[in-house]
Amino acid sequence: MTDLQRLVDLMPLASELDVRLDAADPDEVRGHLAWAPRHTTAGGILHGGAVMALADSVGAICAHLNLPEGAGTATIESKTNFFSALREGHLHAISRPLHVGTTVITVQTELLDDTARRIAHTTQTQAVLPR
Repeated sequence: MTDLQRLVDLMPLASELDVRLDAADPDEVRGHLAWAPRHTTAGGILHGGAVMALADSVGAICAHLNLPEGAGTATIESKTNFFSALREGHLHAISRPLHVGTTVITVQTELLDDTARRIAHTTQTQAVLPR
């Protein structure tokens, strides 16, 4: 098992959805989710919940990589705008920190199809939880 897969496996839902990481460092996390019938809504469109689950998972990993040593994180706010439907291929997520503070971390996640067409955009804020 790779270090990237270990980060995904910290979140059982992300593992269940088969979220995959392509790269991860504090400045940028990249991952993807394959379109699959079990992830769709009416008409074979990737379900908004699957889109948001990918964004939340990749964004949470980005926040995790920016935490002070020994701290944890939890999403306290997430806002997603949907721009287009995904009916095949992969949904790619690119998360970058917008703000890394001592009490909150805010990340922005772009969600793209295989041709780099924007499917959605998510901004989420993560609480920094001291252990």
